[in-house]
Amino acid sequence: MADPTAHDPTRQSLWRPLRLLQASMDADIAQVYSEQRIDGLKPSYVMELLRLHDCGPMTIAELAESVRRTHSALSQKVAAMREAGWVRTVVGDDARTRKVTLTDKARSIVDRLAAEWRATEAAVAELEAEIPYPLSQVVADIERALERKSFHDRITEKLAQDPAWG
Repeated sequence: MADPTAHDPTRQSLWRPLRLLQASMDADIAQVYSEQRIDGLKPSYVMELLRLHDCGPMTIAELAESVRRTHSALSQKVAAMREAGWVRTVVGDDARTRKVTLTDKARSIVDRLAAEWRATEAAVAELEAEIPYPLSQVVADIERALERKSFHDRITEKLAQDPAWG
């Protein structure tokens, strides 16, 4: 039988288990929201909602910097959060700027979201205590390794060795 990874390299992935784990954990958080009848809230919105609650209205650029995301990615997320009724945009300090602010719907649940965030962090800490090498340590170790040589450089070195890259 032929090796299925020979023609489709996506059949083998070191990153996929981590992505699937995070998706599964996010689905569990979403289930908590559903059980509490918090409809239309995605776990990926919570950091931005809590940051806006703590800091007040911000431009997309300010919010993106605050949560360490790109302007483009956050602009898309804000559009989705606006469509779901969690945020709105208002005129900023001058007529040329727009600021993102929480809606009444978001303000009504922000204390519950903060409680969920604390509970989630406590659950992750509990999980990390059960395993021999915590994920937070893995992340820190990978970050240090990437300071020595970037992921970009590692990829381009591998591509230079692959004749299919040309």
